[in-house]
Amino acid sequence: MTELLHAAVSAPNLAPTALLVFVLLYWLTILAGILDLKTVDLDIDHDVDLGHHAEAHPPEMGVSWLNHALTFFNLGRIPLMVFLSFVALPLWAGSILLNYYLHNESGLLGLALLLPLLLGSLLLAKVLTLPFVHLYAAMEKNHDGGVRPLGKVCTVLLPATAYRLGQARVQTQAGAPLMLNVLAASPTAELRKGDTALVIDYDEQRRCYLIEPYEVF
Repeated sequence: MTELLHAAVSAPNLAPTALLVFVLLYWLTILAGILDLKTVDLDIDHDVDLGHHAEAHPPEMGVSWLNHALTFFNLGRIPLMVFLSFVALPLWAGSILLNYYLHNESGLLGLALLLPLLLGSLLLAKVLTLPFVHLYAAMEKNHDGGVRPLGKVCTVLLPATAYRLGQARVQTQAGAPLMLNVLAASPTAELRKGDTALVIDYDEQRRCYLIEPYEVF
């Protein structure tokens, strides 16, 4: 165990170890209820802003290529940190083993070896996360259990703006509340925890509901 800890903090393995520690700390905050699963996530524009805005401002090739690359690795279909977890562990294990068998203690060589290791870890993570892609797709398809939240009053649980994803709760007749990922419909609106709001629309592109402040009398 001592040798493993020494190898983990050695120069060739320091970057993979830091990534693994970051992932572990993130999941600890999730378990403690400090953060939400989608607090750290990517907003991938699969259609690159279709419509009149796209006609006025054609999407750059670099942005389109990046979106396709992220989609290839299932990002946008599953939370970023779920995917990153499947990258971090094989990357760390591969780095430890490769540097051990090569008897490498050079940080520069360790960084060079990270490139093929990272590519291999990304491809492995793509395969390992495929079941989660289907799981999240099924959850998203049936997330409301037949309940239509549009037009209903909700309570904000995590702060939301037009650019920051939040979470809200809608009470249903069945008793079990419906949890929604939400964004503010207005660019200037800022909804805080505990505020009441009205669910006015569903954004297919960003896969979340749009809400606006609503006073309950």
